[in-house]
Amino acid sequence: MILELLGLLALSYLGWSMVTMEINYRRASTMGIPLVRLYIDPQNPLWMIFDPIVWPWLDRLPINWRKYSFGRYSRRGWYFADRGESHRRYGPIWAIVTPRDIWLNVADPEAIHDIFQRRTDFIRPSEMYKVLEVYGPCISTASWTDWPRHRKVLATPFNESVMSFVWDESVEQTRQMLGVWGSAADGRIPSVAKDTRTLSLNVLAATGFRKSFPFRSAKDRGANQGLPATTDGDSVAEDEPVGYRDALQTVLDNCILLMVMPRKWLTLPFAPQSWRQIAKAATDFQKYMVRMLDEETKALNSGKAGSGGLMTSFVRAMDLKQKEDAHDQSKESSSPPKGLTVDEIFGNIFVINFAGHDTTANTLSFALLLLGAYPEIQDWVAEELQQLSEEDIKAHYADLFPRLSRCRAVMLETLRLFPPIQSLPKWTPNEPKPLKVGDRTIMVPPHSGVHPSLLDMQIQPQYWDDAMTWKPSRWITKSATEGEATEQVITPPRSTYFPWSDGPQNCPGNKFSQVEFVAVMATLFRGHRVDAIPNPGETPQETRARVLATTQDVDMQLLLRMKHADRVRMVCRRVV
Repeated sequence: MILELLGLLALSYLGWSMVTMEINYRRASTMGIPLVRLYIDPQNPLWMIFDPIVWPWLDRLPINWRKYSFGRYSRRGWYFADRGESHRRYGPIWAIVTPRDIWLNVADPEAIHDIFQRRTDFIRPSEMYKVLEVYGPCISTASWTDWPRHRKVLATPFNESVMSFVWDESVEQTRQMLGVWGSAADGRIPSVAKDTRTLSLNVLAATGFRKSFPFRSAKDRGANQGLPATTDGDSVAEDEPVGYRDALQTVLDNCILLMVMPRKWLTLPFAPQSWRQIAKAATDFQKYMVRMLDEETKALNSGKAGSGGLMTSFVRAMDLKQKEDAHDQSKESSSPPKGLTVDEIFGNIFVINFAGHDTTANTLSFALLLLGAYPEIQDWVAEELQQLSEEDIKAHYADLFPRLSRCRAVMLETLRLFPPIQSLPKWTPNEPKPLKVGDRTIMVPPHSGVHPSLLDMQIQPQYWDDAMTWKPSRWITKSATEGEATEQVITPPRSTYFPWSDGPQNCPGNKFSQVEFVAVMATLFRGHRVDAIPNPGETPQETRARVLATTQDVDMQLLLRMKHADRVRMVCRRVV
C-alpha cells in the first residue's frame, strides 16, 4: 500500500512538472529567444539538498553529462564549467525553462548595465536570500524600498579611519602568520586555505568589533577540526562557553547547516553531538552580540565614543530609530522608518561576517596558489615593494595603498577568473519589462528570473586579451607624472567586470576587501616567496600544471571555492 501511494505521488509530481513546464515554455516562447528545457529546477529546495550528493555518484558513470541539458545546467554553479560556451552557442540572451520558473541568461554589457540600473524593473529576489537571515533581516534580504535604509547604516563605518585600521590589522595578522610559517624547519605552510580563513576572520573581528586575536595556524588546530575550540586550540566541553572568535568561526564554518535548519532542531535529543555544538556556538555568538550591543548602548547613553567598530554605528542608528519612534507616538508621520531594529543589527552583523570572510579568504587562497604557479609574477609584485621597510608598510596606509597597483592587480585578476559569486539574479515584477539586447527589444514575461552572466563577461575575448590566462599585468597602465613614470590600475569597460556587483546595490565592503588583500600581499612579498612543493620526479612545468588544475577543480556551495586546495603543498621562504 505504501509503495503504491509513493508511486502515485511520484507520477502525480511528474505529471504536474510536465504541465507546468509546458506552461512556462509557452510563456517564454513569446520572447523569441533560444530556449532550453530543464526538467529539474536548480532552485528546487529538494534538489538543492540532493545536488551535492547525487552528482558525485552520477559522475562515476561512463557518461558525458555535459552533452545533456540536465548534466550541464542542473549543477550548482554550472557557470564556471560552462565558461560562456552556452552563450557562444545560443547568443547574448537565452533562457532555461523549468517546471518552476523561467531563467534568462544575459551576456551583453549594455543590457546588463540596464538591468542593474533599473532596480524597480529588475528586482533583487529577496526570497532567494532568506536563508541568510540566520539572526534576523539584513541588507541582502531587504526589499528594494527598504534597502536604502540598511545601506545607509552599513556604509557609514566603512570610512578612511576604519580602512587604516583594516590595513594595520591585516599587516599584523600577516606578520604573525609568517612567523608561524617560518617556525617550521622546512618553512612548509600547514594549509593555505585554512590559514587564510583564519587571517580573514581575525581581521574582521578586530576591525568590525574591536576584538583582536592572535593568529593561530591550521597546524595548531588540526586535531580539533570541525569542533568549536578555545583560543588556545583546545576542544571545549559541550556545556562550556566558547570565545567570540571561535563561536564566530564555528558559525561561519557551518553556516549552510544553520541556514537550512532551524537552530532548535540542532539541539534535539537525537541530534548528533556535532550539531549540538554548532547550535551552542550559534547561541554563544548571539550572546556576544547582545553583550556588545549593551556595552555600546551604555557608552552612547553616557556620552562616550564607544569602540568605534561596526556595532558603534549600528547602535547610533538604532538610537535614531528609537527617537523617531518616540516622536511618531506623539505626532503622526508618514515618513519611512530610519535606523535598524535590534534583529536587523544582528542580521547585518552576521551577513557582514559571512560576506566579508569567505570571499576574501577564498580569493587569497586562489591568489597564493596562482602565485606559486607563477614565481615570475611574485618577483614582479616584489619590484614595487623593494624600497619599503617593514615599518613603512605598517605605518603608511594612506600613502601606500594607492601606490601598490601591482598588489591590487593580483586581486583584480584573481577575481576576474574566480569570482566568488558568478551570477546575481534579478526578478521581474507583476508586469512584463522591456530589455534591449543589441538591436532587439525583448519583452521579459512577469515573474521571470534574469541572470546577468557575470563570469562570461569577465572572460570574453572581445574585452580581455588572452582571456583565460591569469595575467595581473593586464591591469596596469603607465603614465608620466611630472616627468616620472607611474603605474595605475585600469578601469575596465562598463559592465564587463563585477567582483563587487554593479549599479546602486553594489557591495559596501568593496574597499575593505581591497585594503585587506593589498596589505597581506605587501607584507608577504616584501621579503618572502611562496613555492609549490613538487611531487617526486615532477618537472617545474608539471608542478605548475598540477597547481593550475587544482585551482580549476572547484565547487559552489554558497561561494566558489577550491575543492582540494591542500593537495598542493606549499613552502614559504625568506629572500634577501
